[in-house]
Amino acid sequence: MDTGLNSKRVLVTGGSGGVGAACVAGFLAEGAHVTCHFRTGRERAEATGAQAVVGADLTNEAEVDRMFAEAGPFDVCAAVAGVWPAPYVPVSELSLERFRETLDANLTATFLTAKGFLRQLGDREGSLVLVGSTAGIFGEAGHADYAAAKSAILFGLLNSLKNEVVKFNPRTRVNAVAPGWTVSAMTERVLDDELVRRVTRTMPLRKVAVAEDVAAQIVALSSPVISGHVTGQVVTVAGGMEGRVLHDD
Repeated sequence: MDTGLNSKRVLVTGGSGGVGAACVAGFLAEGAHVTCHFRTGRERAEATGAQAVVGADLTNEAEVDRMFAEAGPFDVCAAVAGVWPAPYVPVSELSLERFRETLDANLTATFLTAKGFLRQLGDREGSLVLVGSTAGIFGEAGHADYAAAKSAILFGLLNSLKNEVVKFNPRTRVNAVAPGWTVSAMTERVLDDELVRRVTRTMPLRKVAVAEDVAAQIVALSSPVISGHVTGQVVTVAGGMEGRVLHDD
């Protein structure tokens, strides 16, 4: 199928990480011209095979503005960059410093990315895909900071943006994915066999995702052919995860 992404100019933020790198590969396979964003992992970004790489701290508005000025224009933006802080910390012990850092790394970075992308898009047709998490839907004990940031992305930010963008271009679309547990550099430290057994008890498809599972949905939502009449939607990539236990063991 022709996805309509051939020759489209695509920005993938966090492209040097697992899901981001899989997105770069997915867009390249569709014939897109891909710019891979990184914060510190230039070598990993260059190894993705993207036609261009660009470094920026996405929590810094001046750097985000520079990134779009230097690397744009873009037709598609996959706002993948984000951070999951591994240590389990209940709210009663959660420091304000970590709370703010987590919101900045996820919510602020996504906001500034969306702002920069839409400003440079102008009245051209485009597609923006945000990345949330099942933590933003079901919550996540010990990671309330992360859950709060991802919930804001999936609900308040997404639903506001999808209504705003059509005032500038009636066919610009904004959607989101909400991955569940996914094998990546952020999670490999904690995703041992016992944790996999426990977390998959809530999933009909009893396995954790790989980066390519998430990337495939991001590419599909970006496509004006596959998802040309889809906006404001959240695609959950979590094996059918529910907020209840489905398996006995």
